[in-house]
Amino acid sequence: MHYIMRRTGTPASRLRPHGDDFTATRRNLPHWEMGGATYFVTFRTLGVALPRAVRSEVLAAFRYFDGERYTLWAAVVMPDHAHLLLMPRRTASGECWSLAQILHSLKSYTANEINRVLGRRGTAWLDERFDRIVRDRAELSEKWQYIRNNPVKAGLCTRPEEWDALYESAVFPW
Repeated sequence: MHYIMRRTGTPASRLRPHGDDFTATRRNLPHWEMGGATYFVTFRTLGVALPRAVRSEVLAAFRYFDGERYTLWAAVVMPDHAHLLLMPRRTASGECWSLAQILHSLKSYTANEINRVLGRRGTAWLDERFDRIVRDRAELSEKWQYIRNNPVKAGLCTRPEEWDALYESAVFPW
C-alpha cells in the first residue's frame, strides 16, 4: 500500500516551517515530510555486517552532501544499522530536498560501496527506514545523545569518541 497526502490551509501552516506542504507516504511504516524540519532516521543492513573500513566509507558518504543537500547534525554507522540526524536544505528553486531523495541517494551509493569493499553483490540495506520529525529542542538533544551513545550502549566501545564511525556537528542547531 502506498499513498501520498498533501495538507494545506491555515491551521496546518503553523506546523509547516517556511509554508511548505506536509507530505505523508506509507510502505510498512508511515513517513512524514515537512519542509524545514529536522529528522531522526534509522535504517538497517540486510544480513550484512559492516566492518570498520566499510563503516568509514559509509560515514564519509553521509558527510559528502552536508551543507549542500542537507545539514547533518549527527550520524553513527553501526555494524548492522545507521542513524542520522539531519535537516534537508533548499534547492536552487527554493524547495527543500525531500528526505526520500536524500536517503535514496545515500542508500544507493553506500550499498554500492559496501558491495565493492566486501567483494559481494546484492542488496545491502533494507528498503524500509524509520524516520521521525524532531519536534523541539529537547527531542533534538535526546536524539543527538541517542546517536552519540549508541556504540557505547551496544558494548562496542567505552566512550562515544572511541567509535570509528561517529560524526557530530560542531554547532548545536538550536
